[in-house]
Amino acid sequence: MNQIGRNVLVTGASRGIGRGIAVALAAAGHSVAVNCAGNLKAAEETVSICESVKQFDEQKFLIYKADISVKEDRSRMLKDAVNDFGEIHSLVNNAGIAPKNRTDLLQMSEDSLDDLLSVNLKGGFFLTQELSNIWLKQEPESSENRSIIFITSISAETVSLNRGDYCIAKAGLSMTVKLFARRLAEENISVFEVRPGIIMTDMTAGIKDKYEELINHGLVPQRRWGTPEDIGKAVNALVSDNFIYSTGSVINVDGGLHVPEL
Repeated sequence: MNQIGRNVLVTGASRGIGRGIAVALAAAGHSVAVNCAGNLKAAEETVSICESVKQFDEQKFLIYKADISVKEDRSRMLKDAVNDFGEIHSLVNNAGIAPKNRTDLLQMSEDSLDDLLSVNLKGGFFLTQELSNIWLKQEPESSENRSIIFITSISAETVSLNRGDYCIAKAGLSMTVKLFARRLAEENISVFEVRPGIIMTDMTAGIKDKYEELINHGLVPQRRWGTPEDIGKAVNALVSDNFIYSTGSVINVDGGLHVPEL
């Protein structure tokens, strides 16, 4: 690893939490491969913000359009990113989608579950598998630890009866963290789960008023929305080896929402 930091691939980095992560990494001196599924304009805005906060002239911010639910897209993106950056040191599995419609568990459709599992679970799983196999065939540029971070959700444990498909996908992703953490521990590859709570993004914009009321009445002990910047700070700490002996850990970024209260 060179002095300007790490080369980090962030999926779903064109907006929301992914953009917050990319910008935080850029401000800390890292280079970022910015993945987007289709919104190139938003991805270009992310790159522009990263350029404005970077610490070193040598930092790079490149866009990779790829649908992580598609095997060919994942493979092409990894091949191109490795060619462009020389080596990818860290992967942040952030890309995800919300249900098109919130429906009661008894009306949840197979199509909706298939869509969410394909992007939110399968995409991150197989992207991690493919990059891990690339790493195990390479001689790393240094002895520094490599890392994989999965962005899950409070929904990995907290039930939402009108978003059962989302909860199932995130719970599966949480187990994926444990599986890869155990498998890769002896390979000097750390794997982490960052579990956001209620975060102010376009994904939550449609139900902003509902969450505002819940937060104001104490649902979140710290009594505020989370922000993409909050998630970015946590991810940067993990990428930067501040948790070098903590593989498999869950980092809750939710203002205390996960803490049980009687």
